[in-house]
Amino acid sequence: MSASLLQIIETRLGDYNPARHRLRRLMTRSAVAMILQIRDGTLHILMIKRADREGDPWSGHMAFPGGRMDKTDVNGFAVATRETAEEVGLTLGPQDACIGRLSDLNAKPHRGAFGMAVSPFVFRLDRAVTFTMNYEVAEVIWVPVEFLVDAGNREEMTWTYKGAKIQVPCYRYQGRCIWGLSLMMLDELVDLVEGRNPRRLRWRRR
Repeated sequence: MSASLLQIIETRLGDYNPARHRLRRLMTRSAVAMILQIRDGTLHILMIKRADREGDPWSGHMAFPGGRMDKTDVNGFAVATRETAEEVGLTLGPQDACIGRLSDLNAKPHRGAFGMAVSPFVFRLDRAVTFTMNYEVAEVIWVPVEFLVDAGNREEMTWTYKGAKIQVPCYRYQGRCIWGLSLMMLDELVDLVEGRNPRRLRWRRR
């Protein structure tokens, strides 16, 4: 099942035309790495739990390795690989196939008139690795893709925004809550797996 699931993802990403934000040249740029690996016969995706840090808008959130583009980065792919090496000590090289990318998301940080475009790149990892986390990362977690594909695992959480309490979708995996931008990326990937036209930049309802 996991090998066929991975093959479906590779095939559909190969034929996929992800959306690119029309204002991306004017936006702050960032990128993340969504890393897939078959572990003990089951396809997993690598996620991190960000460390609790003052001033970090995503402090404590479940996320993917990644971050902002700097002057040394020639493109979003370079950002994703550099940040993965810095955050979890995993150097993605030629042996680690980048099998595609997903649509840009607007992270809308507090600074910048045009927001921040986040570009997700999807990798297939076929080797054993160990992780060395930096100060930005509290945990590294492998989440089964089949858990995310199962609609029965979908829940809701209460998000407090500017004093208002809003119900938003999430997954809860081993006591960790996956929501927000990371969930949007996973939703697009799951839509591709299930053969649906991805509803880009929006959360799916339960």
